[in-house]
Amino acid sequence: MAATQLKTSRRDFARLAGVIGLNSALFPRWMPRMAFRPQQQNAPGDILVVIFQRGGMDGLNVVVPYGEGSAYYDRRPTIAIPEPDGGDNAALDLDGFFGLHPALRPLHEIYQAGHLAVIHAAGSPDPSRSHFDAMEFMERGTPGEKLTSTGWINRHLQTSAWQNDSPFRAIGMGTIVPTSLRGPVSALSLQSIADFHLSGRDDQLAVLQRTLASLYHVPAPVDVLGIQAAEVFASSDILIRLAQSGYEAEYGAEYPNSDFGQGLQQVAQLIKAHVGLEVACLDIGGWDTHEDQGSANGQMASLLDDLARGLGAFYADLQDYRNEVTVVTMSEFGRRAEENASAGTDHGHGNCMFVMGGGLNGGVYARWPGLSDDALDDGDLAITTDYRDVLAEVLAGRVLNPAVDQIFPNFTPTPQGILVPR
Repeated sequence: MAATQLKTSRRDFARLAGVIGLNSALFPRWMPRMAFRPQQQNAPGDILVVIFQRGGMDGLNVVVPYGEGSAYYDRRPTIAIPEPDGGDNAALDLDGFFGLHPALRPLHEIYQAGHLAVIHAAGSPDPSRSHFDAMEFMERGTPGEKLTSTGWINRHLQTSAWQNDSPFRAIGMGTIVPTSLRGPVSALSLQSIADFHLSGRDDQLAVLQRTLASLYHVPAPVDVLGIQAAEVFASSDILIRLAQSGYEAEYGAEYPNSDFGQGLQQVAQLIKAHVGLEVACLDIGGWDTHEDQGSANGQMASLLDDLARGLGAFYADLQDYRNEVTVVTMSEFGRRAEENASAGTDHGHGNCMFVMGGGLNGGVYARWPGLSDDALDDGDLAITTDYRDVLAEVLAGRVLNPAVDQIFPNFTPTPQGILVPR
């Protein structure tokens, strides 16, 4: 980008950016996209980290109902996880009936510390097996309703009793803001903290900043665009300082060198920097295991290894913040109870969720329907816990926003008892 390309007027800037944000063609693609809503007052509750496992994770091989015996093992002759026996390929026992996939050993240690809640037979009540529809319904928080225009997290931000003026209030780690964050309260899409300071682009950033400064040079701007430009300067300065300072994880934490692991590391950096972060969303994809899913090893085991090592490092790194951070995982649907002819699993229904943090009553939470033929829902694990039950309890009990009737309209949550009251 040459300097001459950045010559523009405030009118041109307004046309490009609009009055609601600064996500415009004026900014290089490598810069995070930002938009801001000036507010006041810090959040009193936990920082919420939401992890979406896109593709439909096979919860029956993640939290293994080995206590079902043949009802589980006969349905999965090649991909079932062996019963706990202390071996490297066996399930890690949780409560005498359920066990974790052996690749989840870091999570098993967190479970044993009482800081992991496992919710099984959970999910969205909508029966769709379409990835797109199921993800949209879950992220909007209104299963089966396609006209909802906002995401459940954005409605949380709208209805909270406090309002936070930080541009880092809500972030999505990635190239786009996820559906759950979309709505009137602006969020930031951040692919990398170092996006402001990589690959010899310092000169481009300097040119961009000088150009914006020439357009918005008023020391105390009062117009919308001037205020937003000032926010861009402030937030870019913060990101540049964070990138230049580097980051060293604490307490022996080692994040995996994956997009997911590095995303968690950057969320940890933002938490420790005290920049006003309230909600962070991360994706980890690849869970659509129709073929060659594997058992204790293989395709799915690799995904679970990345998930567990990332969460394990995050948990260790934030040892001093465990009572201030809650992590929730979810996936759009589970997989069929029976493996298919390609040694994989097809789209199903019921699944499992994890909640991790210091403010939990750790354990397994399952109104277990069973895997017998008459207990299955059209060949799938039946859902007995609506995923919104879990989210509503976390929002009210840890994030301290009781407005769940507005966050999840036309839904009455059932408490699960997974939280230690604040």
